[in-house]
Amino acid sequence: MTTTELAPETTGAPTRPGLTPAGLVTVLLGAALPIIDFFIVNVALPTIDADLHASTATLELVVAAYGIAYAVLLVVGGRLGDSFGRRRLFVTGLWLFTLTSLACGIAPTAGTLVVARAAQGAASALLLPQVLSIIQATTSGEKRSRALGLFGATGGISSVVGQLLGGGLVAADLWGTGWRPIFLVNVPIGLVVLVMARKLPESRAHNPLGVDRLGTALLAVTLLSLLIPLMEGRALGWPVWSIALLIVSPVAAVAFVHVERRLERNGGTPLLPPSVMRLPSVRRGLMVAVPFFGAFGSFMFVFAMTLQEGLHFGPLGAGGALTPLAVAYFTVSMLSSRLVARYGQKVVPLGGAITATGMVALLCTTLSAWPHVTILELAPSMVAIGVGNALAMTTLFRIVLSHVPTDLAGVGSGVMTTNQQTSLALGVATLGSLYAALSASLGSRDAFALVIGAVAVLAAIVAITGRRLPDPRA
Repeated sequence: MTTTELAPETTGAPTRPGLTPAGLVTVLLGAALPIIDFFIVNVALPTIDADLHASTATLELVVAAYGIAYAVLLVVGGRLGDSFGRRRLFVTGLWLFTLTSLACGIAPTAGTLVVARAAQGAASALLLPQVLSIIQATTSGEKRSRALGLFGATGGISSVVGQLLGGGLVAADLWGTGWRPIFLVNVPIGLVVLVMARKLPESRAHNPLGVDRLGTALLAVTLLSLLIPLMEGRALGWPVWSIALLIVSPVAAVAFVHVERRLERNGGTPLLPPSVMRLPSVRRGLMVAVPFFGAFGSFMFVFAMTLQEGLHFGPLGAGGALTPLAVAYFTVSMLSSRLVARYGQKVVPLGGAITATGMVALLCTTLSAWPHVTILELAPSMVAIGVGNALAMTTLFRIVLSHVPTDLAGVGSGVMTTNQQTSLALGVATLGSLYAALSASLGSRDAFALVIGAVAVLAAIVAITGRRLPDPRA
């Protein structure tokens, strides 16, 4: 359920040779790997905890380190591809993703795993932007429409595969390796895709945008100095360094805004251009996206932990319980374009309302039957949450990009995706930490109830604030 940066339409007409069917399969496989990895990790968290003796705060970092690195470097990865060749950056990113997956799979400690996950997120930031850029630059007309449709379907299918594959691999405990195959499976697949990638056509932008090095560094400092103490501070008793980092974060944020404004005034293209951020569709869309993605990130983390630690589902059962959500998301996301064409921005508050209803239903189901809840009993609320997320998420991206100038389409999509990944990590850092604190004192049942209640409130906020979004059809 992640999205990557769209290539600007101005990157030129399709090059020759174009993208063959085998080439399309290659780039779609490259896109599927990081998405599958996102869902696999959630299912495996309790097993990682048991093996590496990681705290809940460290498990949050296992999830968030990937998202932070991806969020910070996504736009950079897209611009590097425009400058140095999209096939070259696709291959480079895939090599790095394969190697960092190996590093994750053989990580001897929880700290090593966190570092490897951050490196894996950086590799994904180089890999994923090239997929849509290659499709955009090497196809046209109906062929491009089919390719983009298959790209959207790949995200949904990958989420389903991630749930089932993750649960199956961890439950199988191949050769006593526990959770490690969820990362190691990327290695042979990555090597096969690398061989296939030799036939991809190369393309570059005619007028590539430069890389905002200072802005990228300041954004990284802002996010890291905020999220690391939020995740680790409570567990460590709020040491001096954690308080110092929290003080650094707003200072770095102010410096980031100043640098971005100055760069744009001087004719450059900032990492997150202030002029794009000021567009009503972008500004309002991002304000709704923060609680939406924050709620989703925290829900996926807390629910995966509760399924196995509180309800004792096991990894395969946890994957099975989450699968109805992924299937519903995939199915509805394929229909969302028609709904937006008919109902416009109303689809977002509808999605928020359905998600909030699903969260309340989940809360009632788990509390009434705890600890003997079955997958079948969870399925209706999982379907509702999947439907609501699909309606809101896909429409939010359309709204944010609806009034962005064509020549800044890639920049606008990068702004949205950076917001998405940052909000996912922030949700894990805040509500994930709250869950850890409450479960230690109240137990899994009450901690889950309180956090899911908070997630339902965030979904309700999306339903209310989403009514003020501009119409993407205008």
